[in-house]
Amino acid sequence: MIKYLGSKRLLLPRIVAAVTAGEARTALDLFSGTSRVGQAMKRAGLRVHANDHNAYAWTFARCYVAADAGRWRAPAERLIAELDALPGRPSWFTEEYCVRSRYLMPANGARVEAIRARITALELPPALESIALTSLVEAADRVDSTVGVQMAYLKQWAARARQPLRLRVPELIDGRGSASCRDAVDAAARVEVDVAYLDPPYNQHSYLGNYHLWETLVRWDRPETYGVARKRIDVQERGSAFNRRGTIAGAFAAVLERVRARRIVVSFNDEGYLSLAQIRELLAARGRVSEVRIPHPRYIGHRIGVFNPQGEKVGTPGPASNHEHLFVVECARRVATRRRSTREVGRRLPR
Repeated sequence: MIKYLGSKRLLLPRIVAAVTAGEARTALDLFSGTSRVGQAMKRAGLRVHANDHNAYAWTFARCYVAADAGRWRAPAERLIAELDALPGRPSWFTEEYCVRSRYLMPANGARVEAIRARITALELPPALESIALTSLVEAADRVDSTVGVQMAYLKQWAARARQPLRLRVPELIDGRGSASCRDAVDAAARVEVDVAYLDPPYNQHSYLGNYHLWETLVRWDRPETYGVARKRIDVQERGSAFNRRGTIAGAFAAVLERVRARRIVVSFNDEGYLSLAQIRELLAARGRVSEVRIPHPRYIGHRIGVFNPQGEKVGTPGPASNHEHLFVVECARRVATRRRSTREVGRRLPR
């Protein structure tokens, strides 16, 4: 699993307990990210549909949530062994992200490039393609030279960046699910489930901006880039209403209105653009609300801003922890729209 801002690893036991209470059999992970929560729900025996509007997140969901380990583990092992034996072939990716910027050492970047080109050439079944891409992204993440987000890269190579890139077969899970790559409002209306888990963005930090390199690696679209960080140009064009103080309340309300579930579980940080009072009010429109407050360590990013571009300390770090709030809504009503099952899958990205 990649280093990820907002990971819910430490909260998984509480989230799974809230999701599986009662007789839940189907679940929706609407803002799936790395699909860590979707994986936990799948392991708990639920039939899961995972959605995210970023291509790298959709790839993780197709690998870990949609793909059945019993069907794909053996083919994946053969494929990953073949790909891991490829020598490097540097081209535009290596130039952009290893020479003009310093996310990966050039030797590792060239191997990433060769492996990614081979995945494209093989024209794999969607499930196997997603497994291969997940393996590649996770391998690159293990040897990158950042603090965990791609807003910038380190001035000196990280020790892990000097290690050779090696692929591993992802830890696939038995059972089937489904995945989509859609706007949250659209996705919420398309699937009816017993329980929906919502973990929306809550401040100005764009997940596309923070993980633009993985988005490019999955899309393989040779995007126009800008700035020292060599971000994809669509980071400026694909903004989310959840990342703006003036629009987040309306965006959250629109999603809640369309969620089709008898229980909604929401994770939200107490440092977000929405106040806890606002969240409670919005959730109460759907049903009876209960809430748990959980201390949680802040991401390393809270310390980065105390240094200037020359690496000199110019400030004091903020608090090392904050609080996550886990809300559970027992819905008074379901949204009356055309029923679709959790077997529906999302669109395939163009090559």
